[in-house]
Amino acid sequence: MERKNIFKKIGFTVLTIIVLLIVMILTSQHVYILARVEPQEVGVRFRGGRIYEVVGPGVYSDIALFADLKRVSSEAVSFSVEDPEVITRDRQRVGLRVSGDVFRPGVGQSAQIQELWPAYRGLYLSDDALRIRVSDLALQAMKSCVGDRSFDENVIGASRDELRSCIDENVDLLASGLGLVVRNVTVPNVILSADVQASLDAITKSRLDTELAQQDAIKAKQQSAADQAREEGAVRVQLARQQEEVRQKTILSDLERQRLEAQRAVIEAEKSNNLLAAKKDLEINEIQAQAALSAARAQLAAEIIKAGLYADNSAYAYLQALITNASALNATDKLIFVPEGTSPTIVVPGAGILPTVETGVSAPVSE
Repeated sequence: MERKNIFKKIGFTVLTIIVLLIVMILTSQHVYILARVEPQEVGVRFRGGRIYEVVGPGVYSDIALFADLKRVSSEAVSFSVEDPEVITRDRQRVGLRVSGDVFRPGVGQSAQIQELWPAYRGLYLSDDALRIRVSDLALQAMKSCVGDRSFDENVIGASRDELRSCIDENVDLLASGLGLVVRNVTVPNVILSADVQASLDAITKSRLDTELAQQDAIKAKQQSAADQAREEGAVRVQLARQQEEVRQKTILSDLERQRLEAQRAVIEAEKSNNLLAAKKDLEINEIQAQAALSAARAQLAAEIIKAGLYADNSAYAYLQALITNASALNATDKLIFVPEGTSPTIVVPGAGILPTVETGVSAPVSE
C-alpha cells in the first residue's frame, strides 16, 4: 500500500512537471518578465505580433497575447569595403578602400522603426546583415563618384577630399531609405595597379625634372640678375665717383672764377684808381703847364715886345742882327761870303788838303 502511494506521488509530481512545462511552453510566447534594455539599445515591444511601443533603456515586463520584446543596438556598426578596379571618367582604373560607421534609428525615430520594421527587421537585429548591406551601398557610391571624375580628380591632392565627400553623401543618401545613418566615411587608401604606378612614377619624375630645370633657369636668371645688379652697382659707384669729381671740379672752377672775378674787380678798381690818378695828374700838369706858360709869357714879355718891334721895323731888326753877329765873332773867326741863295760846301782839311768852299764859280777861291 505504501509502495502504491509512493508511485502515486511520483506520478503526480511528474505529471505536475509535465503540465508546468506545457504551460511554460504555451505561455512563453505571451509573457516576458524583467526584460532589460541596455543603454546602447532600443527596445521594440510587441503585442499580438505587432509593434505597439518603442522604448529606451530600462527593465520591462508584459503579459499579453504573443507579447515580445526585441532589442535593437544603437551602437555604431563599422564597415570597410574595397574595390580594386573602378573605372574613371577618362577610362583609367583605380582601386579604393572606403570605411565608415552606420547607425540604426533610435528612440527618437520610433515612427520610422515601426514603418520600416517589416521590411528591414533583419538589418536592425543583425550586425553582419547590416554590414553586408552597407558595404554594397558603399561600392555603389564608389563607382558613381569615381566614374564622374577623371583619374587626377580622384587621386591627386585635395581631390581625394572631394571624392570622400561625394562617397559620404551618396552612401548616406542610399542608406537613408533603410532608416540608417552613415557617418565618418573615409577613403584611407587608393589602390593603383603596377602599370598605373609606373606611369605615375614616370609622370612624377618628368614633372620633377621639369621643375628642376625651371629651378635651374630661375637660379641662372637670379644669378644673372645678381651679376647685372653688381655690375650696375659698380657702374653707379663709378658714375657717382665721376659725378663727385665733376662736382668738385665745378666747385673749384666756381671758386677759381670767383677768385678771378675778385682779382679782376681789384684790377679794375686799381685801374679806375690809376685812371683817376692819371686824370688828376693830367689836370695838375695842365694847370702847371698853364702856370708855366703864364710864367714863360711873363718872362718873355720883353722879348715878345722886341719881336713885335722887329716884325714891325725890318731895318731895325737887320741892324740888331748885324750887331748880334758882330758881337758873336771872335778875332780868330773866319768868314766865307757866298752869293745869296747858295749853300756852301765845307771840306775839312787834311794832310795835303786845303780847305775849299764850293761857290758855284768854276775857279776855286783859296785863302
